[in-house]
Amino acid sequence: MPARRIVVIGGGVMGSAAAWRLAARGGEVTLLERFRPGHDRGSSYGTSRIFRLAYADPFYVDLAVRSLPLWRRLEEETGRQVLSLTGAVDHGPAAVTDALFETLTAAGRPVERMVPDQVAERWPGLRADTGAVFHPEAGRLHADDAVAAFQQAARAHGAEVRHGVRVTGVRVLDSGGVRVVAEAGEEWTADAVVVAVGGWTPALLGDGASAPVSGLPALRVTQEQPAHFPAADPLSWPSFIHHPGAALPATGRSTDGVYGLGSTDGVKAGFHGIGPVVDPDHRDRTPDAATLDALAAYAERWLPGVDPTAPDPLTCLYTTTVDHDFLVDRQGPVTVLGGCSGHAFKFASVLGELAASLVHGEPGPSRFALGPRPRPRPAV
Repeated sequence: MPARRIVVIGGGVMGSAAAWRLAARGGEVTLLERFRPGHDRGSSYGTSRIFRLAYADPFYVDLAVRSLPLWRRLEEETGRQVLSLTGAVDHGPAAVTDALFETLTAAGRPVERMVPDQVAERWPGLRADTGAVFHPEAGRLHADDAVAAFQQAARAHGAEVRHGVRVTGVRVLDSGGVRVVAEAGEEWTADAVVVAVGGWTPALLGDGASAPVSGLPALRVTQEQPAHFPAADPLSWPSFIHHPGAALPATGRSTDGVYGLGSTDGVKAGFHGIGPVVDPDHRDRTPDAATLDALAAYAERWLPGVDPTAPDPLTCLYTTTVDHDFLVDRQGPVTVLGGCSGHAFKFASVLGELAASLVHGEPGPSRFALGPRPRPRPAV
């Protein structure tokens, strides 16, 4: 029988999306978030995240395609614009850009091959490396607005959304339900719970005999440091991914490439997944000078449309699985939604739908399951 009373723990983009989709199905949903609205403690805050379809893996192309109408539905329900399609440029080794072109073409999505001179002519602020592809079904999501919109939509469907509630325990009951305990002594008994707490997942779910789920894969929590650079009309910029292996070294900070996009705060650029391992409750947000210098040097060479001398750094959390695939699975009354690995924000609308489906007894993707993961496989 479908769950009737559902608690969602974690009011970032994933938990908020799940609360929306669960409430839309008629569940009695309570969303509990530890921090204040619009906080900057986790992985979901700020003015910009990349939206794109360009993956060499057809699985992720399909997932991104499925997310797009859900983002538009969210906008329709709330009257908020959260997704702006400015297109995206992927550039770097020809083998990489050719693979992206072929995968998008096979999926029936619009995509265009380009050479560096064509990129520079269309976007003078961006310099491309070797080969490039442009696909128009890409752009940026406003992170803070997206979280707020999901919560607004969840409330409109009857969900209760509470901030300032720190959950300290999740216990599976012999009756088949679940009990959620908060720091202040409050308790909720529900038919099901969705745990979407990002970097706090290992601490909340644990790994002992009393843990509410078994088989939680290893999750690496790191503090990442992108930066915003001043630029003229940054909102006109396409999103971009610079893949390593041609003129960009496939070692050091650029091992996994550089990403960027325009935002109201300037042009954002960052190295992917290079930050130190941290405890999300005890991390030093002091900007790393060496990383900031490396980003400025990158901007000076590859982003002629920005001021490389005035980067404004920020920090956020990555919670990464060994294979960079997400964690979206149910065990008994507990659904776990996390392991976002630095590339999940664009999928939040559909991942919330997947979590809701799991709560209601429908199967989820085997790649996102609890339990042992396959050997490491690059996903971005």
